[in-house]
Amino acid sequence: MKIIGLIPTRMNSSRLPYKSLLPINGIPMIVHVYKRSKLAKKLDDLIICCDDKKILSIAKKYNIKAMLTSKHHSNGTERIAEASSKLKKKYDIIVDIQGDEPLISPYHIDQVVDYHIKNFNSDIILPSLKIKPINSTNIVKIVKDRSNNVLYLSRSNIPFEFKSNVKFLYKHLSIISFKNKALQKYSLKKKTYLEKIEDIELLRALEIGLKIKSVNLNGDSFSVDVLEDYQKASEYMKNDKFFKLYK
Repeated sequence: MKIIGLIPTRMNSSRLPYKSLLPINGIPMIVHVYKRSKLAKKLDDLIICCDDKKILSIAKKYNIKAMLTSKHHSNGTERIAEASSKLKKKYDIIVDIQGDEPLISPYHIDQVVDYHIKNFNSDIILPSLKIKPINSTNIVKIVKDRSNNVLYLSRSNIPFEFKSNVKFLYKHLSIISFKNKALQKYSLKKKTYLEKIEDIELLRALEIGLKIKSVNLNGDSFSVDVLEDYQKASEYMKNDKFFKLYK
């Protein structure tokens, strides 16, 4: 199978403007994501998909592959769908690696790809991490069945503690593996009802009938959504084992 990693990123984030270019230990955040993803062994190629020439310029400075996409996409999945449709080569699996996780693990990328190859009857693979219950709408939580099929995603804590306490939650990790056909099918549909309510792009995939399976991973990673996340990432990066391989 041919596998490509696409890293969607945009300039104007509402919660933390220009975050993709914010320096973390002297290196722009989007460069961290690319360099770490490049350490994965299962990707045949890797490209940043951006909406601004400033990001394109930074990519060129660091000798990174990048592609300019439309400014009008509502989410990263739409952005990588546009990019994948422009590629000369056709890929079986397209891995969406979010551009706001500067501490992403290349091991996690490889694990997700391996899992999708073994479960290729699934349209999408969405990894999860076990976390302690936390009241944060910035963290997307997953509910899945006993066969690891995703039933629902929410910014609320699900399941709800009605009769007993919840010991842990499943957190959505921002590496999403798509079958090429599933990604294109997603991109042809408009925003769906639940997607509009929760502002979670993969709810569209569930609503249009795409099959999402989840694999639970060990370790940790987090998105940089607000200033506090950025400060935490800057601190964690100082002692990060992967950072030492490309700094």
